[in-house]
Amino acid sequence: MTGALISQVTVQVIESISMEWTDEAIILDALPHGENHAVVNVFTPSAGRVAALVHGGQGRQKKPLLQAGNSVTVTWKGRSEDSLGHFILELTTPRAATLMYSQLGLTALTAVTSVLKLCLPERQSLPKLYDGTVILLDLLEETDIWPIVLAKWEVGLLKELGFGLVLDQCAATGERLEDGAELVFVSPKSGNAVSYTAGLPYKDKMLPLPPFLIDQGEPLRQDIAAALRLTAYFIEERLMLPSSYKMPDARRLLQDRLSHR
Repeated sequence: MTGALISQVTVQVIESISMEWTDEAIILDALPHGENHAVVNVFTPSAGRVAALVHGGQGRQKKPLLQAGNSVTVTWKGRSEDSLGHFILELTTPRAATLMYSQLGLTALTAVTSVLKLCLPERQSLPKLYDGTVILLDLLEETDIWPIVLAKWEVGLLKELGFGLVLDQCAATGERLEDGAELVFVSPKSGNAVSYTAGLPYKDKMLPLPPFLIDQGEPLRQDIAAALRLTAYFIEERLMLPSSYKMPDARRLLQDRLSHR
């Protein structure tokens, strides 16, 4: 067998070796690649955040499919787990089109997907966070409900990524909510709740703890705004700044619009 023939056979064997998996996913973003393709980030329950090439991703047929927030069935194919690979996508839930006439809903959709794009580690399975994200995105037409769910989702995001807030126990006294502790503050340093008595001398340095985040009463508009300021502080401080990221503009805009709604 000649050297050329050996090389040809070797190439054929290598080309026949590939990896493949299929899962459900949420589109996070799509960036142009070359003249007509796109590199697409998706969030899946099993593989976490994954980026891969979509052939023809800038074309008329595929652009609507690749809108952030859409749910798809995704098949990934690549040479190895670490390779970029490519996606084959099938649309299942066109959320971007559904929210086309809701400016606030679209802003929320963009905010959620932008935060996930920056915060999620690559290829780390986070099924609970994925399921919670689907629930949140499916509620974006319910304007009286989703801001409350968004605040609790962001608390869950911090928890699932290893930076959970401790909101049921006073950091200073150890008193627990279940034992009647009056928890009204959150320490910006520890992310732990602080009781009224312990935190009062330092109230100007504390963050307010909205009661609905600890299942105390119905959320008022100002409570929701305070909750989103609280979660934004810790998401940026704990998840973004270590990687030199800043809170996405869409998330800042959403918080401003909800505060003045």
